[in-house]
Amino acid sequence: MRIATWNVNSIKQRMPRFLPWLDQRQPDVVCLQELKLDDLGFTGLLGAELEQRGYQAAVHGEAQWNGVAVLSKVGLSDIELGIPGAPGFPHPEARAVAATCNGVRVHSLYVPNGREPDSDHYRYKLAWLAALRDQVAAEGPEVVVCGDMNIAPADADVYDPAAYIGQTHVTEPERAALATLMATGLHDVVRDRWPTERVFSYWDYRAGMFHRDLGMRIDLVLAGAPISERVRAAWVDRQARKGKGPSDHAPVIVDLDTAPDGDIGPVVPPPSNPVTKKGAVKLPQSRD
Repeated sequence: MRIATWNVNSIKQRMPRFLPWLDQRQPDVVCLQELKLDDLGFTGLLGAELEQRGYQAAVHGEAQWNGVAVLSKVGLSDIELGIPGAPGFPHPEARAVAATCNGVRVHSLYVPNGREPDSDHYRYKLAWLAALRDQVAAEGPEVVVCGDMNIAPADADVYDPAAYIGQTHVTEPERAALATLMATGLHDVVRDRWPTERVFSYWDYRAGMFHRDLGMRIDLVLAGAPISERVRAAWVDRQARKGKGPSDHAPVIVDLDTAPDGDIGPVVPPPSNPVTKKGAVKLPQSRD
């Protein structure tokens, strides 16, 4: 079974790329984030195309912002929208949907950004993650929790830790919240498979960050032990970030039991000329 997660940063804008990607990669389960469409808009845009390809869809949409979905060709049941007990900002947002696909409980998540350390949105992010942890802890081990976590788990998951000082996504409380979630029995399957490799899934649109491979790994696939033991390949589909009109995120793909493309590496294709010198490049928003 092939599971993919992708923050599409507007499914409407990504349509010229999304359907060809589905046809090329043939995922059995797809977790989408940042749809930026409500449920009716999503169904009107994609319903017939997904049905034609054999997908059922569990959608938790929101006009203009947020929005998540689980698409499945291997069954879709026990759909749950949102996270029990999760806070809103100030109202509940469409940031989580879960469904059971071929015996696996699958969560598609768009974790709040946090904006600035110690801001109200940052505190909202930590409280939201705590509610997520409680939800996952109450489930069994046959689970996959994936999506845009808006947290880089370790310094190795950003191009230069010094560039992120004072920024969200890398602070100790955020990483501790992620670690607490993983302590429910989840494994970071990409990092487990590629413990020392340079792997990113997000690159800012500005300043040529993608072409220089100056990114972050914030799109994660976390799996319970019975699922992680089935992993045969785990990789970032960098090809989907190339060319005209991409999302600023690339899909992350995990193959269970069999790997149709082989164990092809952590990033496909690898960047051709990455900047690796520490301190060489500041974040675009940090420029004067």
